[in-house]
Amino acid sequence: MNTHILLVEDDEKLAALTAEYLRKNDFEVAIEHRGDTAEARILSERPALVVLDIMLPGKDGFEICRSVRPNYSGVILMLTARDEDFDQILGLELGADDYIAKPVQPRVLLARIRALLRRSQASPPDNENDEIISFGNFRISQYTRSAHLGTTEIELTTAEFDLLWLLAQRAGTTLSRDELLHELRGIGFDGLDRSIDARISRLRKKLGDDPDNPTRIKTVRGKGYLFSRHDWQ
Repeated sequence: MNTHILLVEDDEKLAALTAEYLRKNDFEVAIEHRGDTAEARILSERPALVVLDIMLPGKDGFEICRSVRPNYSGVILMLTARDEDFDQILGLELGADDYIAKPVQPRVLLARIRALLRRSQASPPDNENDEIISFGNFRISQYTRSAHLGTTEIELTTAEFDLLWLLAQRAGTTLSRDELLHELRGIGFDGLDRSIDARISRLRKKLGDDPDNPTRIKTVRGKGYLFSRHDWQ
């Protein structure tokens, strides 16, 4: 497993303590304190995962996430203010893979990092046994971790691919937020977590689904989301 982490945090004491804890747990950690230099480091060092604070000098975490995401395929874990739905949703909309609320509990951060890296660096299945799901002009491959609409590849983050794959596997079945969160993050829905909703919104845009009247990823009021087997022409 690639264990290189870039920690972007302007609180020098907190960054040092967090880095020390992660290093003791076998991660290679580099620290960046400024937002206006973080982008270049992300794109040049290509860490397996970026822990990205929002409030940074020079450039905030949202700007960094928006700017690097088209050219960086690693994991972005954002540090957000506790109970700030806006921060969490915006981070996910901009392409972050997950978020964790500050103040950060070291063990929770470690568990989240390990889970994200396990998914992003999981060994693909044997190419001969690649599982491919197709509906009309939509195609998603587990081996290449890619999805296509016709001949156009859909740009997906690790978390977006995992959610889209899960929905496509269970096409025609309504999946609740609780089921989706349990499968993807190992936690249940607490009634407040908006990460699934934000990723669904982002996936709809990428799949060309009408946000006002979605037909490809449908909302089943009071129950969850349903990936349609139809409307893929």
